[in-house]
Amino acid sequence: MAGHDQRPSRHPLVERILGGDRRAVARAITLIENEAPEKRMLLRDLYPFAGRAQIVGFTGSPGAGKSTLVDQVISYLRGAGLQVGVLAVDPSSPFTGGALLGDRIRMSRHAADPGVYIRSMGTRGAVGGLAKAARDVLYVLEAFGCDVILVETVGVGQSELDVLTVADTIGLVLTPGAGDHVQTAKAGIMEIADVYIVNKADLPGADALVREIELMLRDKASFREDWRPPIVRTVAARGEGTEAVWQAVRTHLAHLESGGWRAARRRLRHRSETTAVLHHLFDRFIAERAASDDTWRRLLDGETGLDPQTCAEQLWSELKQRVATTEHEALPGKRI
Repeated sequence: MAGHDQRPSRHPLVERILGGDRRAVARAITLIENEAPEKRMLLRDLYPFAGRAQIVGFTGSPGAGKSTLVDQVISYLRGAGLQVGVLAVDPSSPFTGGALLGDRIRMSRHAADPGVYIRSMGTRGAVGGLAKAARDVLYVLEAFGCDVILVETVGVGQSELDVLTVADTIGLVLTPGAGDHVQTAKAGIMEIADVYIVNKADLPGADALVREIELMLRDKASFREDWRPPIVRTVAARGEGTEAVWQAVRTHLAHLESGGWRAARRRLRHRSETTAVLHHLFDRFIAERAASDDTWRRLLDGETGLDPQTCAEQLWSELKQRVATTEHEALPGKRI
């Protein structure tokens, strides 16, 4: 008799996603967004298929033309025979929590294309330019078989930095005459760009914006991952410059691969996601502890008269003592 397979069974949606079932993809993303109890099992079973896709982030201020540019990039990639996933993060509706702008409306011409999967997500209070569930949704799209995943951030200025932890390449979309270059330089967002994209390059001020970026790059003493970001001009509304954008992205990916930096970015993504889960679990632990331990509740609610710093230090000291006690009891020869 053959031995029994001891491997845990997969979540039923995973096989359907691997088989190209779009309804399964939509269902899985909904489960992730809604923090369904089965989310943990689903993500565990999707994780082995991570790393398949090239993930490209597009960020920049609202009105820079990110959605129009992403729409043109989709067309270019489909022309090359690539399967494309798009994760468009919009501001949340204050009433429903859903995506407020709905980038799928702007990319509607791709809606019937079986080689394109577009999902809009509301930020739901996240302040880093990405929805809380965005990282997890990428695993669904990778398992679905997307060759490239385009991530369009919400466009909120200095808090766009979350995309750094998920994307292989980041394109920063700027426009002349909008003050983007001044605001983003102050916010530090210029530092995360792998490709500078000057969109609406047919407008007055485009040359001045390009010169300002070039001066900024000339003044830098060193570059992240030894990569000097190129500057690409586009007029996304007319489809101009799309091929140049993608060639810059491909060149950057080749650079990452040759220097081992792509693997480093994936490690950063894993660390960031693991840390985020730890924070979530710790928040839940604190809530549960406060509900069961009167001392914790009184410290957290300020009933002791102590300042928040002192309260936190007392709670942290108790946690460290519990960890030290557990480690001591686990040492060889210490058990009775």
